[in-house]
Amino acid sequence: MVGVLVQSPVLESYSQANSLESHSQANSPESHKQAWKGSHWLRNFVAGGVAGCCAKCTIAPLDRVKILLQAQNRHYRHLGVFSTLVEVPRKEGFLGLYKGNGAMMLRIFPYGAIQFTSFEKYRKFLNVQMGFTSSAHRLLAGSMAGITAVLCTYPLDMVRARLAFQVKGDHVYEGILHAFRVIYRQEGGFKGFYHGLTPTVIGMTPYAGVSFFTFGSLKSFGLSYAPGLLGKPSGDNPNVLVLKTPINLMCGGIAGAFAQTISYPLDVARRRMQLSTLLPNSENFVSLWQTLQTVYRQDGVKRGLYRGLTLNYIRCIPSQAVAFTVYEIMRQLLHLN
Repeated sequence: MVGVLVQSPVLESYSQANSLESHSQANSPESHKQAWKGSHWLRNFVAGGVAGCCAKCTIAPLDRVKILLQAQNRHYRHLGVFSTLVEVPRKEGFLGLYKGNGAMMLRIFPYGAIQFTSFEKYRKFLNVQMGFTSSAHRLLAGSMAGITAVLCTYPLDMVRARLAFQVKGDHVYEGILHAFRVIYRQEGGFKGFYHGLTPTVIGMTPYAGVSFFTFGSLKSFGLSYAPGLLGKPSGDNPNVLVLKTPINLMCGGIAGAFAQTISYPLDVARRRMQLSTLLPNSENFVSLWQTLQTVYRQDGVKRGLYRGLTLNYIRCIPSQAVAFTVYEIMRQLLHLN
C-alpha cells in the first residue's frame, strides 16, 4: 500500500507565509545595506586600482624617459629631458614612449588598489585603536600602505623597468612573460625579481607617508577653514564634504612634489640596482649604500643623485593630482562616503 502525504490547508498557508517572510527579509533595504556594507573593501580596492591606472596612463611617456635618464642609457645619456622626449619617437616610433606600459598596468592596478585600501585600514587602526593624532596617523598609515603595496607588486615593477630600459634594435627581452622567464633563470630564481627592494622600501616610506600626510592635511585644512569656497557635498552622501575637483588636483600635485623631493635619491638608487645586470660595472650596484656612493662619485648630486628630478616634478605632480582626484571621485561613485 502506497501512502500519500497530504498537507493540510493550515500548514500550507503557514509554509507560504514563512516563505514570503524569508523572501521579504532577503530583499529588504536592510539586507541590501548589509550586503553593500560587506563589499566595502572590494569597492575600495577597485577605486584605488582605477585611480592608479588613470594616474600612470597620464604620465607613461615621462616615466619611460625618467628610467632612460636615471640609469644612463647609452643611447640617450647625452640628452636632457625634453630632447629625450623628442628623440625616443624618432628612434623607436611613437609607441616607444609607452614601452613597458603593459607591465606597468599589470602592476599599477593591484599597487594602487592595495595602497589606497590598506591606507584606509591602517589609518582607522592607528587612529581608533592606537590613539594616534590625525597628523601622525596619516603619516604612519601612508608609509605602511606604500610598503605593503611595494612588497606585493615589486616583481612586476622590476620587469616593467627592464622592458622600459630597452631600446629598439638592442633588445634582451621579447615581452613581459619572456622577461619573467629570463630573470628567473639567469638571476637566481625568485631572488632575481627583488633586486633593489631595499632602497624601494626605504624610499617608499617617506614618499608614501609624506604624500598621504600632505594631501590629507591640505584637505582637512581647506574643508575646516573654507568649506564654502573649497568644498562641496559628496555625490553619494550630502552630509559629507569633499574638495572641489580643481582644488583636489592642486592638493594632490603639491603632495606629490613635496614627497618626491625628499625620496628622489633613493629612487635613483633603486633603478640602478634593478638595472644592474644591463649596466657596466654592475658589481658597484649591489647594496643601497654602495649604489648611492657610486652614483655620487661618478656624477655628483645634481647630475647623479638628482638626475631627472625636473622630469620627475613634471610627471609626479599630474600623477599624484590625478590619483587622489580619481580616487575621491571613485569613492563617490561606489558609495564609499
